[in-house]
Parts: sequence; C-alpha cells; structure tokens
Amino acid sequence: MTSTYLILATFAMAGVTFIIRALPALIPKKLLDTPWLHRLNESLPLSVMVLLILTSLSYQQLSATTDIYSTELHLLLAQIGALFLVLLVYHISRQLLISMIVGIATLNGILWLLSNWLV
Repeated sequence: MTSTYLILATFAMAGVTFIIRALPALIPKKLLDTPWLHRLNESLPLSVMVLLILTSLSYQQLSATTDIYSTELHLLLAQIGALFLVLLVYHISRQLLISMIVGIATLNGILWLLSNWLV
C-alpha cells in the first residue's frame, strides 16, 4: 500500500462518516417521526450487540478432540461466562458502560482462574 492510497482511504472514511452523521439533520422531520423508524431505533442497538457478540466468540479452533487443557477451550468458556454476566448486569442495571466493564473484568478474571487452576 502506498501512502497516497492510505491518505485517500482515510479521507474517504472521514467523508462517509461525516455524511452518515449529517444525514439526520438533512432529512425532513416528517420522515424521522414515522412509527417504523421508532421501532427500528428501539431494536437496532440490541441487534447490533447480539451480532457483535456472536461474531466475537472464538470457537473456530475447537474440535471434538479438544482436551480440557487447551487455551481455545479456556477462551471460549471465559467468553461465554462473561457474556452471561454482562447480560445479567445489563438486565438489572440497564447501564451499557457498567455492563461492558463487568464483561471485560469477568473475561480476564475467568481466563486468569482457568490458567492458574488447570496448570
């Protein structure tokens, strides 16, 4: 990749980001107040979070012969444990930032416990 390509790609990404952020100000209020757009606005964050979580789970290296001491299995178990705790904390508190912090701490804590316990 040349530096010209990287500069053009950066400007293209900045332009797309600007257009996406400026678009709601350019759309008439009448179109923004439709019921289907309100329903989409309510359900879209949860849908995006579910897709991000499902694509981030690392189960690609697992097979039927994976032993209990493999790091891939430890990572998957830690991710699933952190996922359940994040869902529980979010369901109780409705605070996304707190849920994210709990998830990161839980993921690292479970990985630390599994690496020290099963060594």
